[in-house]
Amino acid sequence: MSKLLIIAEKPSVAQDIARALGGFTREGDYFESEQYVLSSAIGHLLELAVPEEYEVKRGKWSFAHLPMIPPHFALNPIDKTADRLKLLSKLIKRKDVTGLVNACDAGREGELIFNYIAQHAKTDKPTQRLWLQSMTAAAIRDGFARLRPAKELAGLADAAMSRAESDWLIGINGTRAMTAFNSKSGGFHLTTVGRVQTPTLALVVEREERIRKFVSRDYWELEGQFGAAAGPYVGRWFDEKFKKDENDEHATASRLWDKARAESIRAKCDGKPGKVEEQSKPSTQLSPLLFDLTSLQREANGRFGFSARTTLQLAQALYEKHKALTYPRTDSRALPEDYLPTVGGVLAGLPDRYAPFANQIVKQGWVKPNKRIFNNAKISDHFAIIPTGTVPKSLSDAEAKLYDLVVKRFLSVFYPAAEYLVTTRITRVEGEAFKTEGKVLVNPGWLAVWGKEAASAEDKDDATPALAPVKPGEVVRTDDVIVRANVTKPPARYNEATLLSAMEGAGKLVDDEELREAMGGRGLGTPATRAQIIENLIAEQYMLREGRELIPTAKAFSLITLLKGLSVEELTSPELTGEWEYKLGRIERGELSRADFMREIAEMTKHIVERAKTYDSDTIPGDFGILKSPCPKCGGLIRETYKKFQCSDCDYSLWKIVAGRQFEPGEIETLLTDGTVGPLVGFRNKMGRPFNAIIKLNDEKQPEFDFGQPKDDENAEPVDFSGQEALGPCPKCRSNVYDHGLSYVCEKSVGPGKSCDFRSGKVILQQEIEASQMQKLLGEGRTDLLKNFVSSRTRRKFSAFLVRGEDGKVGFEFEKKAPKAPAKKKADADEAAPAEKPAPRSRRKSA
Repeated sequence: MSKLLIIAEKPSVAQDIARALGGFTREGDYFESEQYVLSSAIGHLLELAVPEEYEVKRGKWSFAHLPMIPPHFALNPIDKTADRLKLLSKLIKRKDVTGLVNACDAGREGELIFNYIAQHAKTDKPTQRLWLQSMTAAAIRDGFARLRPAKELAGLADAAMSRAESDWLIGINGTRAMTAFNSKSGGFHLTTVGRVQTPTLALVVEREERIRKFVSRDYWELEGQFGAAAGPYVGRWFDEKFKKDENDEHATASRLWDKARAESIRAKCDGKPGKVEEQSKPSTQLSPLLFDLTSLQREANGRFGFSARTTLQLAQALYEKHKALTYPRTDSRALPEDYLPTVGGVLAGLPDRYAPFANQIVKQGWVKPNKRIFNNAKISDHFAIIPTGTVPKSLSDAEAKLYDLVVKRFLSVFYPAAEYLVTTRITRVEGEAFKTEGKVLVNPGWLAVWGKEAASAEDKDDATPALAPVKPGEVVRTDDVIVRANVTKPPARYNEATLLSAMEGAGKLVDDEELREAMGGRGLGTPATRAQIIENLIAEQYMLREGRELIPTAKAFSLITLLKGLSVEELTSPELTGEWEYKLGRIERGELSRADFMREIAEMTKHIVERAKTYDSDTIPGDFGILKSPCPKCGGLIRETYKKFQCSDCDYSLWKIVAGRQFEPGEIETLLTDGTVGPLVGFRNKMGRPFNAIIKLNDEKQPEFDFGQPKDDENAEPVDFSGQEALGPCPKCRSNVYDHGLSYVCEKSVGPGKSCDFRSGKVILQQEIEASQMQKLLGEGRTDLLKNFVSSRTRRKFSAFLVRGEDGKVGFEFEKKAPKAPAKKKADADEAAPAEKPAPRSRRKSA
């Protein structure tokens, strides 16, 4: 009897199909019934690879072998799933299997997974397509009753293979061409590029350039403190005639750029009576939408500090191992319209602690058709991440946090909106206006699910103060007007949450309206790949993760400069993704042939390689200048180039990047003028660990590291401190402490016959210790609160005082704070961020 072989994308989906259709018995890793054989892939089983006859070993990449545009592509089995591929190939070739059913996920990647398996098995057996948006038993049975001929989705298959091969061609050729370019002068300098990876990196580099070029401006704000009959309140001065200036992003109605004017308003209003106008109106706040993977990663990063990769791993474990969440690799935030009847079972199956909320939802009949929640038009391959109704057991702390987040988001989406009374009060004093805003929660609605816990990582509603009431027409006292000085701040560095948002919204940066529409909500990468893209950029040393911040390295700046200089900016902007999505969409609809698209990709590949071949590193254009300091060898002009600071008249040059750190022109100016510069921070050793060093010119006028470590040589010359002013008394022997190399040292700790060992670094855990702070430490026993220490274990920033111990050693003391949640059981003061509870005065650790 002939049978159809059903191939699902994942084992869990195969099990769902077996349960829905019924009549199956399990035979190891596949199921069988009278009508069907059923098995699954485990995601991707095959990957594109360089055909063996075209392969060139890494380390020997050169332009001689580029561009690499093979007439065919090899498919290599992925080692860890090779056994599953063998099983599927065996099942496909069974004589009683007369046809195949593609039950992989409904989308481009699902189509690619199935087609690669069929291509590897060299089968020509007829194929039908199962197209599901929902995994309910009824939807699965309905889908099998409406199987579609594979030829109906031939356009989708062509688009899927075109996307994979295009990424391969651009990634392989781009990476090898840029590596060959950077390796011209010797060595092997791996320089990876990619259609998604490199535009993502460009976002981070562009933000860092804005931070570096930012010039802060002083401004002043006025706060009025008023007295009403019912009590005091405060208001912020604002300009009622203010109009936003598109050329000044920092201008707001409450900022004054002239201190004299601020003081004038203060003097004018202080002590004068004020007239109050007040308007109150109701306001509502809907619950956030259900989670897709990107929004879940953003929320978990902001709330718990989880990396995008960690969140994906936790969600995957809750899906696969614990069966507690639905499929996590989704970009949808809605449920299928036929899922409405299933929600009741999910609510009933939640753990007991959620029962009061689940019962209220059912009792009030809040599960009903609602396009915010149930909407087929807002679902792509998968629906939103929600709990399954299976109670998980033995969750880790991190898994429990993520599960709780998803369940509460799921529950709150069915609740009514939260209701507020928003009050805006304007107090006018001598013609000047002061605004006070208050927000009172009238009906918590969905916020009841969260209790006192913030409903989202950005939620600050609880910080809104309650307003002292005023009577209509009441005249209030102006008890004080305070002038607060402040400075504008540069844009914040990306963290994983904000970078994920930027990747998701990258389509908005595309100028062409048609391409922007083609990208739709896709952005750069997919929810399933964005976390790995960030990790890849870190692994390739294009970015560093410092605390929660993502910081581009000198290698990143060098790559973006190179690509822009070569005029291959399609690799640095989202336009390429937008153009591809537009054309892949046309392939899906049969409006563009796969062959024509791939010819365009081949031409783009040739263009990228040709641009890299044409240029020399000294001719890469960029924002380069000429140094003021003359060449120490011949006195000629020194010009900055892509890779070096190079003399125009002789062969003298200095590399721009050393130990992962790029020298700034001003630092090279100082080095050439003074013969030394530093200490400089930000160097990285081969293990990726940061270190600091002074750079000095040696006798050959070449730079070398000086770590400021004195030689233990009894015959060494004494160190002469006579030209320096002492910073204070040594805490160990009461001699003088001076600035010396990379440290502050006791005068008796260096040179022959040293008798003391006091020494404190100028940089401690990446926090620069200024001489004025060392003076405070030596004189008063403690520095000011220093806020930029970076833990070498957790890589997170923390704040602490440096203190002088009774034994003369320098240690940390943490700022006392109001009690919060209990501190972690095992806190290492040397490595961890500040404790969340007040640190005892004795809680000190050697620095």
